[in-house]
Amino acid sequence: MEKMKALLVDDSNQESVMILGDCQKPEPAAHELLVKIEATALNRADLMQKAGKYPPPKGVTPILGLEMAGIVEKVGKDVEGFEAGDSVFGLLPGGGYAEYCVIHAGHAMKIPDGISFEEAAGIAEVFLTAYQAVIWLGELAPKETILIHAGASGVGTAAIQLARELKLARIITTAGSEEKCSLTAGLGADLCMNYKEENFADSLEETFGKNCVDVIIDFVGSPYWDKNMRILGMDGRLIYLAILGGAKVEKMSLVPILRKRLTVRGSTLRNRDDEYKTRLTKAFHNDAAELFKHNRMKPVIDTIFDWEDVEEAHSRMANNLNAGKIILTGM
Repeated sequence: MEKMKALLVDDSNQESVMILGDCQKPEPAAHELLVKIEATALNRADLMQKAGKYPPPKGVTPILGLEMAGIVEKVGKDVEGFEAGDSVFGLLPGGGYAEYCVIHAGHAMKIPDGISFEEAAGIAEVFLTAYQAVIWLGELAPKETILIHAGASGVGTAAIQLARELKLARIITTAGSEEKCSLTAGLGADLCMNYKEENFADSLEETFGKNCVDVIIDFVGSPYWDKNMRILGMDGRLIYLAILGGAKVEKMSLVPILRKRLTVRGSTLRNRDDEYKTRLTKAFHNDAAELFKHNRMKPVIDTIFDWEDVEEAHSRMANNLNAGKIILTGM
């Protein structure tokens, strides 16, 4: 069996670390592409899996990495629309921290002209997650108001651009510094609030009035529950993508949900089935490919690390120092 280099989790000590090692090079199934990876991107799920708190789905490689960009080396016998030499990017269930990976052909997209491998590697996870949340789950309508918490995060920056370009929405964000607020404003946010310095619910009511938000995308969880309930308008939609700030809400009132006919939904993407991911990839590509091609949307890249400096890259993410995507390259 042919071998390849990959970044592997070493959990032999008290704290898990990444090490460069050898593993088996994958072979594409009939519906898959074998891709020589040129770049991958970090996601918080990587840190959780590395710590043993987020095991991969059954049958999925234990190698970290939920997205990549690279060059097709081999095409499965049932695949149409791709050939060896194509530059592609896409969503993975795992395996991005390696020299090679296999990807379901329905989850792969050709890299638009003018987009580098490093940029393309930072698109799939955040933009597909944001597209699912804003368009499919949040059902954002044209010119509605959307509040995106953690607006300077990878998914946050993608959600801002999708809401701006596809729905001409009024966009509000929260972030933890003036630099991050400036970033979201540059992407099209009409208002950004520094959650460390102000109560976002008070600020929103003072600026736009009560019950002023149609859709909220939240990664924080319980600390924001009451404020979210307060500012959502009639038929508002609250979408949870993570609960980084806590999962339990004390003394929760259900009255706002009934009184304002609210919808509360939650979703992860990694454990969705292949058919769902194929439909999502196709819908996103149909809506967004030309926007990337003409530079109307772009991934926000924080830093690019050589993949052998992965521990430094993980530390940057773990300490919330990044605004946008952290990329690994040099495979």
